[in-house]
Amino acid sequence: MQQGPFGNIKTDPPFASLAGLWQARVASHGAKTFVYFGNTQYSYQAMWERAAKAAGLLHLLGAQKGEHVAVWIPNSPDFLTLWFAAMLGGYVAVTVNTLLKALEVEYILNDCDARILVTTPHFWQMLQPVRDRLKLQHILLTEPANFTGTRNLHDALMQAEPFLANDLTRSDKVEIIYTSGTTGHPKGVVLSHGNLLYNSYVTHQLIDLQENDTALCIMPLFHVNAQIASMLSTLWAGASVVLEDGFKPRTFIDTLKKYRCTTFSGVPTIYNYLNELPEAEGEDLSFLKACICGAAPMPVEVFNKFEAKFRGKIIEGYGLSEGTCVSSLNPLYGQRKIGSIGLPIPGQEMAIANARLDERIEFLPDGEIGEIVIRGPNVMQGYYKKEEATRATIVGGWLRTGDLGQRDSDGYFYITGRKKEMIIQGGENIYPKEIEEVLYRFPPVAECAVVGLPDKKYGEIVAAFIILKEGFSTTAAEIRAFLRDKIANYKIPKVVEFVTRFPKTATGKIQKSKIVEEYLKKS
Repeated sequence: MQQGPFGNIKTDPPFASLAGLWQARVASHGAKTFVYFGNTQYSYQAMWERAAKAAGLLHLLGAQKGEHVAVWIPNSPDFLTLWFAAMLGGYVAVTVNTLLKALEVEYILNDCDARILVTTPHFWQMLQPVRDRLKLQHILLTEPANFTGTRNLHDALMQAEPFLANDLTRSDKVEIIYTSGTTGHPKGVVLSHGNLLYNSYVTHQLIDLQENDTALCIMPLFHVNAQIASMLSTLWAGASVVLEDGFKPRTFIDTLKKYRCTTFSGVPTIYNYLNELPEAEGEDLSFLKACICGAAPMPVEVFNKFEAKFRGKIIEGYGLSEGTCVSSLNPLYGQRKIGSIGLPIPGQEMAIANARLDERIEFLPDGEIGEIVIRGPNVMQGYYKKEEATRATIVGGWLRTGDLGQRDSDGYFYITGRKKEMIIQGGENIYPKEIEEVLYRFPPVAECAVVGLPDKKYGEIVAAFIILKEGFSTTAAEIRAFLRDKIANYKIPKVVEFVTRFPKTATGKIQKSKIVEEYLKKS
């Protein structure tokens, strides 16, 4: 148990595997509703039985302990069935991003060495151009379809017997999640039972999730955010979760009120959208004990407006797939520092470092900007089949996150930007987040992204891409005039572009590299 700003937090999970956690929860809460999905609901017992039968089906197909099984399914009970089956049967679930296209999925399926794919007929049809190049041996579809060489998942489950592995430990692999691949091909992040156990065990305590709580899950299940903050934290608490197949702005608040949800996890884009939603005027969401925000830095203006409008309490944190999920969090009942990503979670270390590739890490004092590094039981096992990339990322036990930040004298951390997103204009280091924070204070701005564009004279120049609020108008000159007395002149964008959309990942992160690509193609 660790004491501190978070209170008394236990950091050593009482189970050797996720299968052990599942069995304990079924014994204590078997008849209770675990998942609400649409008009259906599944008790702990029912979900466990579905997962055990799915593990038996995979066993029938010849899957051995540690075998990789690709799961390419949108948010649904079918996704959970296969994901939990990997935990119970000793397999490794490769959870595939549902926004990817055929060539991207082809790379992942072949790179991860999966023989078995579970997906939807729609996605399988999408793979038609690349099917001949796939190494798959078994394809299970979640709905009836007439595709040669495939089987219906639910028909196959009817013929399967439950199967449970009995020799699982914390060091056994349980999942591979492919990173978004901002440069080159994505890399498979290998996570163990111990990684997921520790991170979800600590997280559910930090957000004070109790058995009488209900979480709302709107984030994609293939991503660690939903897996840890929504599903596994709920499992630890013996609570319930309302699973949605995505963020539905028009019905979001009605769903919160219908199920009296006490927590949800989202990204800044979602909070910003709710702030501008006319239908949400006058809504009181003070029954929410924790509105978790991660995946990208939260603009202070968006934070303040949400809390003032809805009376919901935002708990901002930080994490990445390579660190399982949560690495830092603002205390739920202690001091929250708006604009910070909080304190390192108990049982894990976090520092600011001038990390070097020669396996030396120089730690920096408070107030200095450097790379955020973390060390603890949530650090991944490595990148699948990429030893060199793993060695470059995990140095002396410390995970190099690639994010730039600083720590204050109270131990709170702040994100200043991505290492790769830092703009070097004429020798000056410029952090996009600093400019974005100011832009969000300009009333016409709904959403913004600051990037560096290549330039012959300066190397890079600052460019601001802006989405305006409905009914507002402004000009590039007015944008610059607003910024002029708030940031140094060299930080003022030389390019200001007004756009109607941003390319985003499935978790709502703005893909700045694609913004640059699209702009350069046009110019």
